[in-house]
Amino acid sequence: MSAPAPSPLAIVDAEPLPRQEEVLTDAALAFVAELHRRFTPRRDELLARRTERRAEIARTGTLDFLPETARIREDEDWKVAPAPAALDDRRVEITGPTDRKMTVNALNSGARVWLADFEDASAPTWENVVLGQLNLIDAYERRIDFTDPRTGKSYALRPAEELATVVMRPRGWHLDERHLLVDGRPVPGALVDFGLYFFHNAQRLIGLGKGPYFYLPKTESHLEARLWNDVFVFAQDRVGIPQGTVRATVLIETITAAYEMEEILYELRDHAAGLNAGRWDYLFSIVKNFRDGGAKFVLPDRNAVTMTAPFMRAYTELLVRTCHRRGAHAIGGMAAFIPSRRDAEVNKVAFEKVKADKDREAGDGFDGSWVAHPDLVPIAMASFDAVLGDKPNQKDRLREDVHVTAAELIDVASLDAHPTYEGLRNAVQVGIRYIEAWLRGLGAVAIFNLMEDAATAEISRSQIWQWINAGVVFENGETATPELARRVAAEELAAIREEVGEEAFAAGRWQQAHDLLLHVSLDADYADFLTLPAYEQLVG
Repeated sequence: MSAPAPSPLAIVDAEPLPRQEEVLTDAALAFVAELHRRFTPRRDELLARRTERRAEIARTGTLDFLPETARIREDEDWKVAPAPAALDDRRVEITGPTDRKMTVNALNSGARVWLADFEDASAPTWENVVLGQLNLIDAYERRIDFTDPRTGKSYALRPAEELATVVMRPRGWHLDERHLLVDGRPVPGALVDFGLYFFHNAQRLIGLGKGPYFYLPKTESHLEARLWNDVFVFAQDRVGIPQGTVRATVLIETITAAYEMEEILYELRDHAAGLNAGRWDYLFSIVKNFRDGGAKFVLPDRNAVTMTAPFMRAYTELLVRTCHRRGAHAIGGMAAFIPSRRDAEVNKVAFEKVKADKDREAGDGFDGSWVAHPDLVPIAMASFDAVLGDKPNQKDRLREDVHVTAAELIDVASLDAHPTYEGLRNAVQVGIRYIEAWLRGLGAVAIFNLMEDAATAEISRSQIWQWINAGVVFENGETATPELARRVAAEELAAIREEVGEEAFAAGRWQQAHDLLLHVSLDADYADFLTLPAYEQLVG
């Protein structure tokens, strides 16, 4: 008797969306189901390994470079594959979600690359997951011109040669997509996002002289990079395109990955495009992994931890050296400022800070950097133009002067700053405001002239948790306690109610956001990711 055919992928609890049949074709869903059956068991093993490694860090209170992969680090000969032409010059990259307006504005922004984000800048509602894919297909087919019904403003793509190259960021390995089931199990969001995008666009992008390029988030080890590489190999064979067409840039935004940068590039070497230095997720990862490590791992207010902090500088300089040693691009961090349309002085001060940050990155050897708003593109471009000139990158700067020890990467105590009461208040303010927007389906949110995403909420709630559990005493004499956090949160909720008015307050998700922030900030059982309990409350 023949074996029963595999059960098809099922779409569950999802309201039909306009034109969804163009994305959710039988062939595309079959491809996603095949990815799931082949690779989700290994994904599950690697998530379990994360838990084991975290327990080891709790036991030892430290991290080190891996002895079992020393041969990879010591071998001077291997390099990643040369960059394709479309990714050789990445001096400015803009980031943002894949809604229709952002898609046009990002492609038209003048940046060399657009990070089209299905991860931290996008709340994973079914609408955002599916219509985001549709918007990218429409962009490649040049049928995305539209008029904003609210403002009447029209948006249209510039000529193809002026558009940014798209590098798509799928969700991290830890998140599932509850609306797509195979054999009764949800498919990892990473495989959904990658699978739909790759299936529909790989050949289309090759025809445009580019290719399917990806940013890989939340990577914690070289074994997770190896899994991605195996996904790429299978996918390219499956649709019949040459190996090496896929290119991936890995975000080094976890403390464990910082100790495995070379190994990560090695695992992806035929598909590697570079590494990126994240910031907020990196700090969140330090808190998460060393949360019971005592006072020496207590971070000050997030805005006091600049990229010039000794342990952050060690991380970024090691990243540049590692990338250039292996022929890969080193991409710098985010300039998250959102220009004010009403306050020129605020803009002047902020633009000067952005320029100083991008000047430093270009001077340190980075090949490019991120911005969150089109108005920042010219500022970042000028910083890199001044160093690069007509060169596409500065991978020839090997930074052999850089020597970073394992201890320097986690030397948080060297930072001469301390948590403040105002820092606690800001963490509560930003946490509530961001989570409320996320629960309404918005992943990129302007708060206090900064573009915030899920990483912001993660560092906010993590710092509240850490300060309380470390018994931090603020400069005003108050001790960080659950009672203090609840009092500050209640005050902020009342202030928001007064600010937005009763009608808007009632229409929003403010109380829900307040409650969720306190839950993940005060629960003794620290949640690995805020987005896991938040996803259970996300409608759509």
